[in-house]
Amino acid sequence: MRIPIYQVDAFASRVFAGNPAAVCPLPRWLNDALLQSIANENNLSETAFVVPEGDAYAIRWFTPRVEVDLCGHATLAAAHIVMEHLVAERLERIRFHSRSGPLFVTRDGERLALDFPARPARRVDMPQDLAAALGSAPREVWEARDLLAVYDSEDEVRELAPDFAAVAALEAFAVCATAPGKHVDFVSRFFAPAQGVDEDPVTGSAHCTLVPYWGARLGRDKLHARQISSRGGELFCTRRGERVTIAGHAVRFLEGWIEVDPELPASGISLHEK
Repeated sequence: MRIPIYQVDAFASRVFAGNPAAVCPLPRWLNDALLQSIANENNLSETAFVVPEGDAYAIRWFTPRVEVDLCGHATLAAAHIVMEHLVAERLERIRFHSRSGPLFVTRDGERLALDFPARPARRVDMPQDLAAALGSAPREVWEARDLLAVYDSEDEVRELAPDFAAVAALEAFAVCATAPGKHVDFVSRFFAPAQGVDEDPVTGSAHCTLVPYWGARLGRDKLHARQISSRGGELFCTRRGERVTIAGHAVRFLEGWIEVDPELPASGISLHEK
């Protein structure tokens, strides 16, 4: 079986920046173990699989180790491939069916805008091992799907040198470190070693929590953000009550084929779900 594969740098206007995601369009769903094995072989933070479903697409996302319930940059990448390479007509909007409900992507000038559910956080006590795991104590900690570690300055977040084994041992899906930005409203970094991604270059789904937090703190609905990983990424966000809009650029890096037997046994990696 030949499966098309694309690699897209999301939340970037040029290649070698932003967050690379693989996108694999499928005519039908393959078995979960094979999907996980393909994502493991790709060895990117996420591989998105999309299947046509009426006038929309179903989408699933896999890290090299687990399936996740929401991923922003790989959805942006998938929308870019569908809109620019898979359909003949010019689409202004696309709907995805996902484990997190309906997701929408709309053209926004030269950008694509994700319409995602907001995930507001609640303030919690600092976990005992968090400061040691990150290498520096945040001023406060909030929790939604991920732990949100809030620092006072961009430099503090930029200089973090986490112990990834210790971060993975925390009772959290992932840890997002954030602070006010020097030239943007806020910055962040995202660590998910328990999911097979030590540091994610740009994390759209984390902004489902970051946007409500910073919107409330700054008293604004429109926010300009930057994820300050080594690759870096730029996000243009809007707080809209129970939804958030997260917009950015996307650029295709490669196009090719995967050749695989759909009955091929799993590679021996364990299949998890979060």
